[in-house]
Amino acid sequence: MATANKNLSEYDKSTIPNAKNFRFGIVVSEWNADITEGLFKGAHKALMDCGATKENIIRLNVPGSFELIFGSKKMITTQNVDVVIAIGSVIQGETKHFDFVCSATAQGIKDLNVLYDTPVIFCVLTDNTMQQAIDRSGGKHGNKGAEAAIAAIKMAAIIK
Repeated sequence: MATANKNLSEYDKSTIPNAKNFRFGIVVSEWNADITEGLFKGAHKALMDCGATKENIIRLNVPGSFELIFGSKKMITTQNVDVVIAIGSVIQGETKHFDFVCSATAQGIKDLNVLYDTPVIFCVLTDNTMQQAIDRSGGKHGNKGAEAAIAAIKMAAIIK
């Protein structure tokens, strides 16, 4: 559980491999766009900070978090990327839809990691409230997009 007022996205750049020669796919859900755009910005900023180039960051938008699976698969099979970051946000509502979407999305991204030699980083917020999502997409708890970017760089380095 996150500690109040602690930024969990801080990293020591000297411990991160240089991202200059890696190609990144970022698949972004359009659902809860205020949140997913914040996550994308955090991921993009961290990638650039660690040496990635704009031309080696490819973005694909999909309608919702459930579609991140197919979008990530297409990114792997058509864009020659070293790693994919799947960005989404699912916020608890009044029905069980939340449970089904969260579970299926997590399982689908896990399946891609088993089926392909290209890592897919799970950057899907599964929050109980909009405030929790805001706090984790550039708010008081940092930006999970930046954390996903650092994980992506480390995984790309393992592959190379």
